[in-house]
Amino acid sequence: MSYDLFAEYYDELMSEVDYPARAKYIDGIIKSFKPDAHLLVDLACGTGSMTVELASMGYDVIGVDLSENMLSKAREKSDGSILYLCQSMQELDMYGTIDAFVCTLDSLNHIEDREQLLLALSRVSLFLEPDGVFVFDMNTPYKHEKILGDNAFVYETEDVFCVWRNEYEGDGKVQIALDFFEQQPDGSYQRDCEDFCETAYSVEETEQLLNLAGLQLLAAYDDMTHEPPQSDSQRIVFAAAKK
Repeated sequence: MSYDLFAEYYDELMSEVDYPARAKYIDGIIKSFKPDAHLLVDLACGTGSMTVELASMGYDVIGVDLSENMLSKAREKSDGSILYLCQSMQELDMYGTIDAFVCTLDSLNHIEDREQLLLALSRVSLFLEPDGVFVFDMNTPYKHEKILGDNAFVYETEDVFCVWRNEYEGDGKVQIALDFFEQQPDGSYQRDCEDFCETAYSVEETEQLLNLAGLQLLAAYDDMTHEPPQSDSQRIVFAAAKK
């Protein structure tokens, strides 16, 4: 998936996300493990909504994303104080060590297989300060099988009509197809399509991959809480550090 088409509609489709509240929650986790964190990298930052919120909290933030179109949207929201880099997580290359990495809104689920996820985690480990912290969230196998499953969803905004279709393949994998219908000046609709795969990993698998990457799991929370994950948790937030 290029994410370039998705970038045009991403903010509208994510309009229900409370970015200030989520940024405050992430900030609280960071400060509980690394109170003096200053330099922060927002991995898979997308259009930069979370990046801007984290920067407003006083962090010196670098936003990283694979899509130039996503980064173009992100730069439009910034006052110029945020450095944006076009990189994949598997080929992450920083100028030095980083106090805190964050990766939110299921971005790591877009890495389809364990080998590639291990590469991404290893790059984070390489550039993370010895006492730094990595905070990230992931959709759960429960959500992929029971909520996304083989279901379809429809989103309608002022500017676009989107049909979101899922096909559950087992082993935590969901194939996702997006059809965007945008009304043209003559009243007709232009259809554009994008598809991608998301893979969910159990807490045990995630911890194993963190260990292989030279990281240790510090905590795992049910999303937007400080409670342990439940069997029906749909998203889990992790905190990790170097071993």
